[in-house]
Amino acid sequence: MENSDTAEEEKPTVSNDNTDNGTETATEEQHMDFSTEIMSVTEMEQSPDSSPDLNEENTQESEIPNIESLQTTDIEACFPPDFDKFWKVVEDNPQDFTGWVYLLQYVEQENHLPAARKAFDRFFTHYPYCYGYWKKYADLEKRHDNVKQSDEVYRRGLQAIPLSVDLWIHYINFLKETLDPADPETNSTIRGAYEHAVLAAGTDFRSDRLWEMYINWENEQGNLREVTSIYDRILGIPTQLYSHHFQRFKEHIQNNLPRDLLTTEQFVQLRRELASVNGHSGEDAQPGDDLPSGTEDITDPAKLITEIENMRHRIIEIHQEMFNHNEHEVSKRWTFEEAIKRPYFHVKPLEKIQLKNWKEYLEFEIENGTHERVVVLFERCVISCALYEDFWIKENTKLYLNLLEMEYSGDLKQNEENILSCFDKAVNGALSIKMRITFSQRKVEFLEDFGSDVNKLLDAYDEHQALLKEQDSLKRRAENGSEEPDEKKMLTDDPTLASAQMMDGDMQVNQAAYNYNAWYQYNYQNAWNYGQYYHPT
Repeated sequence: MENSDTAEEEKPTVSNDNTDNGTETATEEQHMDFSTEIMSVTEMEQSPDSSPDLNEENTQESEIPNIESLQTTDIEACFPPDFDKFWKVVEDNPQDFTGWVYLLQYVEQENHLPAARKAFDRFFTHYPYCYGYWKKYADLEKRHDNVKQSDEVYRRGLQAIPLSVDLWIHYINFLKETLDPADPETNSTIRGAYEHAVLAAGTDFRSDRLWEMYINWENEQGNLREVTSIYDRILGIPTQLYSHHFQRFKEHIQNNLPRDLLTTEQFVQLRRELASVNGHSGEDAQPGDDLPSGTEDITDPAKLITEIENMRHRIIEIHQEMFNHNEHEVSKRWTFEEAIKRPYFHVKPLEKIQLKNWKEYLEFEIENGTHERVVVLFERCVISCALYEDFWIKENTKLYLNLLEMEYSGDLKQNEENILSCFDKAVNGALSIKMRITFSQRKVEFLEDFGSDVNKLLDAYDEHQALLKEQDSLKRRAENGSEEPDEKKMLTDDPTLASAQMMDGDMQVNQAAYNYNAWYQYNYQNAWNYGQYYHPT
């Protein structure tokens, strides 16, 4: 996702050769070298230099027109002469990624907006994880002075890949470029975007650049207390540059007055703590002698300097404990992270050792990590291994079952939204049609037994019927010889499939066995409509 600068990172116990995985170029016979295009897009996802500066969220959703309403038909718009030729290739074979690259570059070169919208919108139904193309689409809208449409494209991209640090950075930079600096709401909008970004992607091991930009922006605004608050969060998250953050935090404390770094409550509490400790250090000393217990200034210069230094020492001491714990967490994950050579989506095959590392990392996190970290790693893995159907038929299903277990162990009524989000992830994910139908059926049964809204049940039923029709269509195509039957792609004696098929009975009999706890708040209740991760503590 993003990390090659500062890649001399702070390895706790292992040495790191951080991956900037430059992709190799291949020579094409066509009149344009589209291999280079593919590679440059994937490199954008990793390269810090390709990411702009950041800016915030709220361009009012109500004012953003639906992209679908902006579409025009081939008849309404005179599409470029070769559009149909390129379109037919991907229409006949949507899995032809090179064909998509030809089509998208063609509409970009022609600068034909209706044709580009049609091409990009269809492309993302097949390849939603291609961060670089979301950026290209947004840039195209912006070049035509369609700021609101560009904003909407970014939002759609972040909905599809909320873990993309690079896409967040580009979006916030877009906001900085397009928002009116004279508007008093601009800063709060930018801060809101940073908050959404770190909530969505800030727990990624390679999210350091996003945190760093947030800190730098608050520093530029002179908001020292906000900077301290951000450090309080990032110092507790296992990331690649964890030690770098701690060094910068100590500089932040040493270079500024505690009164300016802490909230009023924090400052008063720390002052009283230190006064209490010092008050017991001698027979004649009185607690808080000549020292105010509130926010008043100390008039004695010597005592003032002593208090400042004591406060700085105590603040760093507290955060040193946090850093030590975080370093231990980083060391447990370092080998797995070091072995990840391609953290982004690409159509090129992954090496078997890469798939093995993802599998073992997920198993480790499920065994040792928090629920939130399991979900974040799962999302990262989905992006990198999205095209590996055999891998995801087994591993995705196990992970969805694990996540549902965590949710089901809690209060079913209270966890209803989280549980439904788990089901939706499985139903709309990269599983086979048979597995998606299995999860869809369980979703309907869950809503029948525990649901609070009959409309949700009706929607789930309609969704399930649509999947059944899709399965019938696939079977008919298989019978006609145009596609391999889904059943042949997956053995029915697969223990994972058996687990999914038994899921309904187990849930009814032993609710406590299914703990589906807090599916990282993918509750779609904020204006961004993509879900928020936990607040790091």
